[in-house]
Amino acid sequence: MMQLIRAVLDRWALWALGASALMLAAAHAFETFGGYAPCTLCLRQREVYWVAGTIALVSILITKLPRGLRWRWLFDLALALVFAVGVAVATWHAGAEWKWWPGPSTCASTGAGVSADAMADLLGGAKIRPPACDEAAWRFLGLSMAGWNVLISLKLVAYSVMAIFHDRRRP
Repeated sequence: MMQLIRAVLDRWALWALGASALMLAAAHAFETFGGYAPCTLCLRQREVYWVAGTIALVSILITKLPRGLRWRWLFDLALALVFAVGVAVATWHAGAEWKWWPGPSTCASTGAGVSADAMADLLGGAKIRPPACDEAAWRFLGLSMAGWNVLISLKLVAYSVMAIFHDRRRP
């Protein structure tokens, strides 16, 4: 087990890039194939993964340069901070869904997920309600997508912190 963890930590930027891409792909699959239009906080959670993926990609490129490995722990730190922001946003979203606190006052869809049929209904005078941050559109084992994102983001923070210490011990 420790060998597997060390192998992940040795290539943490690549794993973080893959995790970010996978989370974005899952979000877009829920939207495209599941018909779940994202609310404002859903889109904020996606932004975290776009930023983390960019940091991971830059880390991969920089550490390939001569003497670039000495900077890897800083990229791990940046990833830990970005994933921690992801924990905060996902916690805010999950808490709003459970009515523990209010969501943002601007919590409405941008309209990007509106289908042609929905647009025709709107033009016909129908009222279309955008997705709300305080209503879970989907749950699995009692957790919404935001709740699962909290757990996944926490794990990504933990691995990023472990990678910092792992890389700082290397020459």
